[in-house]
Amino acid sequence: MGKGGEDYGEKENFGSNSNQQKTFPAWARDVKECEDHYKVNREFGLSISEVEGRRKIYGFNELEKHEGPSILRLVLDQFNDTLVRILLLAAVISFVLAWYDGEEGGEMEITAFVEPLVIFLILIVNAIVGVWQENNAEKALEALKEIQSEQATVIRGGNRVTNIPAKEIVPGDIVELRVGDKVPADMRVLSLISSTFRVEQGSLTGESEAVSKTVKAVSEDADIQGKKCMVFAGTTVVNGNCICLVTQIGMETEIGKVHSQIHEASQNEEDTPLKKKLNEFGEVLTAIIGVICALVWLINVKYFLTWEYVDGWPGNFRFSFEKCTYYFEIAVALAVAAIPEGLPAVITTCLALGTRKMAAKNALVRKLPSVETLGCTTVICSDKTGTLTTNQMAVAKLVAMVGRGDGVRVFNVEGTSYNPHDGKIRDWPVGHMDANLQMIAKIAAVCNDASVEPSGHHYVASGMPTEAALKVLVEKMGLPEKFNRDSGDDTVLACCQHWNKTERRIATFEFDRDRKSMGVIANSGSGNKSLLVKGAVENVLERSSFIQLPDGSVVELNQTSRDVILKSLHDMSSGALRCLAFAYKEDLREFATYNGDEDHPAHELLLNPSNYSSIESGLIFVGLVGLRDPPRKEVRQAIEDCKAAGIRVMVITGDNKNTAEAICREIGVFDPMEDISSKSLTGKEFMDHYDQKNHLRQPGGLLFSRAEPRHKQEIVRLLKEDGEVVAMTGDGVNDAPALKLADIGIAMGIAGTEVAKEASDMVLADDNFSTIIAAVGEGRSIYNNMKAFIRYMISSNIGEVASIFLTAALGIPEGLIPVQLLWVNLVTDGPPATALGFNPPDKDVMKKAPRKSDDSLINAWILFRYLVIGMYVGLATVGVFIIWYTHGSFLGIDLSGDGHTLVTYSQLVNWAECRSWQNFSVSPFTAGAQTFTFNSNPCDYFQTGKVKAMTLSLSVLVAIEMFNSLNALSEDGSLLTMPPWVNPWLLLAMSVSFGLHFLILYVPFLAQVFGIVPLSLNEWLLVLAVAFPVILIDEVLKFVGRCTSGIQTSDSRKTSKHKAE
Repeated sequence: MGKGGEDYGEKENFGSNSNQQKTFPAWARDVKECEDHYKVNREFGLSISEVEGRRKIYGFNELEKHEGPSILRLVLDQFNDTLVRILLLAAVISFVLAWYDGEEGGEMEITAFVEPLVIFLILIVNAIVGVWQENNAEKALEALKEIQSEQATVIRGGNRVTNIPAKEIVPGDIVELRVGDKVPADMRVLSLISSTFRVEQGSLTGESEAVSKTVKAVSEDADIQGKKCMVFAGTTVVNGNCICLVTQIGMETEIGKVHSQIHEASQNEEDTPLKKKLNEFGEVLTAIIGVICALVWLINVKYFLTWEYVDGWPGNFRFSFEKCTYYFEIAVALAVAAIPEGLPAVITTCLALGTRKMAAKNALVRKLPSVETLGCTTVICSDKTGTLTTNQMAVAKLVAMVGRGDGVRVFNVEGTSYNPHDGKIRDWPVGHMDANLQMIAKIAAVCNDASVEPSGHHYVASGMPTEAALKVLVEKMGLPEKFNRDSGDDTVLACCQHWNKTERRIATFEFDRDRKSMGVIANSGSGNKSLLVKGAVENVLERSSFIQLPDGSVVELNQTSRDVILKSLHDMSSGALRCLAFAYKEDLREFATYNGDEDHPAHELLLNPSNYSSIESGLIFVGLVGLRDPPRKEVRQAIEDCKAAGIRVMVITGDNKNTAEAICREIGVFDPMEDISSKSLTGKEFMDHYDQKNHLRQPGGLLFSRAEPRHKQEIVRLLKEDGEVVAMTGDGVNDAPALKLADIGIAMGIAGTEVAKEASDMVLADDNFSTIIAAVGEGRSIYNNMKAFIRYMISSNIGEVASIFLTAALGIPEGLIPVQLLWVNLVTDGPPATALGFNPPDKDVMKKAPRKSDDSLINAWILFRYLVIGMYVGLATVGVFIIWYTHGSFLGIDLSGDGHTLVTYSQLVNWAECRSWQNFSVSPFTAGAQTFTFNSNPCDYFQTGKVKAMTLSLSVLVAIEMFNSLNALSEDGSLLTMPPWVNPWLLLAMSVSFGLHFLILYVPFLAQVFGIVPLSLNEWLLVLAVAFPVILIDEVLKFVGRCTSGIQTSDSRKTSKHKAE
């Protein structure tokens, strides 16, 4: 936005693309130029008529509302899936055929309708779940609106108007900001009312400290962090007050740009790697089904279409609609058999179970597919502040004087949080603090406006983070022996309270950017006045004339002492520590009788900040501290785990380069002595880089500092284009667009903004980077288990297809009907497939390189293996059907107990010609309590009479698939090395599946629905005898696979060695 009066009238509406017109760079112009450009005077502000005129052009100061897709669009999108489309087509055809059979009054009417209704029910549930998930997609944009300011104080028409709704602000408005205010728009600072003015803008820029603002213009090409004279919408004032000029509102603000980026990223969400694989599989399956259906049709065309040759040409065509319909039903059965209907439900169940496991590890998954995506993560792009670090300032080193001031004592301070009990000071003289250390504690406690309080299981700071860290330091220092802390005192800042009681503050010299220090005048219990000062080391040292020694004596500050102090400063600054010095002064003649009374002559000196430097002169230097936003304790090990797992870590932060580099070396992203000149760039340097993709392809870690939201997005986009699977972590508003764009966005649960959480796929409940690594390991394990049950279900379906194809090819009666196949695919296969999701993880799951996102679910060898298994399933199910019709016993098992009539194989395959057979008769046979007779029509023996043979085929199919689930425990491992009891859930699931099969066999109503009958003990023995060899066959294939894999691994190692040489 930010157009001046000369542009008014040119801009038609608020929502237009202002990028086409150059934005007025208010940050690079002095205050007078800005006022002239916006045609406003800071004393008078805009008139009411000017406000109304500008509002017509610029609209209201609010973020746009993007309309999400309609419910109908979301519902239709759920059917944009190859497998779902095939299922839908099969269901429609099944329904039409069932209706046709019903019109004809067929006996199987109920059975025929069960199949299409169940498929429709699956599709409806799938659509409901999908719509529910996607309907929550735009919540990040709503959360973004919550951080906008609601009210503002504005100068209009010469009057100061408070509590104006922030949405009514227009460019050119003059706004007053005070401590605690939320900034309502992007604004240029015109004048400071207080001596200093600081804003917490870390959630927008990624900076770890509050930023001091100034009225001075900066370079026109400055990045967002460098615009020191600008304040941004949604940030918070933490110190001081000032007058500002509104330059951008609504969607033109920095937070508005983030809003646009989130919306743009949400429009570009891609399918997860698994979804892509399943879609590819669905397309291949469609082609296979089409080919097999055509083959079945061609093989059986002779049964419903016949002709005679007349004069060498075919003629006298005869077409049987009834038989045509019958073979069409076989084609539908083939489609039902080929599609793993239970797969979506099993995948959803497995992912849901995975989310529960991850929740136990503090990783809260918001979107189910993210569980699987985690498993193939190749790059983690991590924010620094609040993710790799605690986002809580902490003192790392304390430096005090020693000897005659010609040396220093350095104490290392442990701890990474505001918890006073988190760590201790190494080699600390507990209870025996000398005078020098006591003075450091006194200044840190009294010259301080912050506070620390417990909040749940952690501690939070109010006020400046650096001051809060100093108070925590005082608590770790303790009290001198003569002031022993009361053992019953559980106050968080008890030591600080002690020093504030002994030294009561009566005046404050506010921090300003010229002195770079803060001072307080304190009145001790004895009535003596002292000036306590803390600030930037160089500035405090420059105004110091003396130095305090450990015994409390004071000597003159000579060059040797000065050099020793500056060397300590250099050492700590090189380690990216922010340093503060402490000093005091006791000779305060003007304030000797001052007690805070405004009528005292000395009070006049306090009203003019220009006097502060002269008062803070002749100081006695006592020591210094180094502070930082420390890395989390567990991060270094997590980075090592990433390297072992083949995952690259890239740190993208808004913080300055030196601090970020020091942290990256400390946590192991870079080695301590590694040359990182080519691996550490600012966001601006990366955007100007001549070959960005090659830069991102460098092995090992990378660092991007001073990064803006658009830089983060560009990095994520380029990585994804290069085939990487990107996990992006973040906690601030500035991270939200990249979180949305990444394959998996990970937000911080404690320190994260609501915007970041809503834009993410996963939230870390403990803000712990190492939790991501645990979640990646869980994701890999879940993916391996999902591969196991996907292969299991697909191999089962290949068997079903082989069974139907063989039935059609041989010309025998239909052995399995669609509703039976549907039952097997949905119910019988479901429990074992789900139980395979509980397979224990491999011990080396985090020692392997991440799988490529384009890795095939089923490679050529696995496909061959399951084709062999599938062919055996087909032979076994069709074979047992033939055995019942043609054999009185098999493998010593007597099958003649039911009294059924045996036929020859030739009669069975030519059953359609039964009516032309002479003297063909069939004896009655029993099945459970039923007796089947065929006196009126012996040929019914191949139709209604096939019920026992069908039951045997179905039971063999179920039994084989149960045994096959044991094969799926490991891709190549033998059952001898990975026995069934390693996954007790699988044994339970097999029991459930067999129980369900017994249920439909022995409950009469269900047996009628599924067209089956009870089996005798001998018949069950036959089923097991035919089914069990599937384990032996797969064991042989696994052995071949292990041998082949060993040879391939050896070859690949030789190749790698040759290339290396």
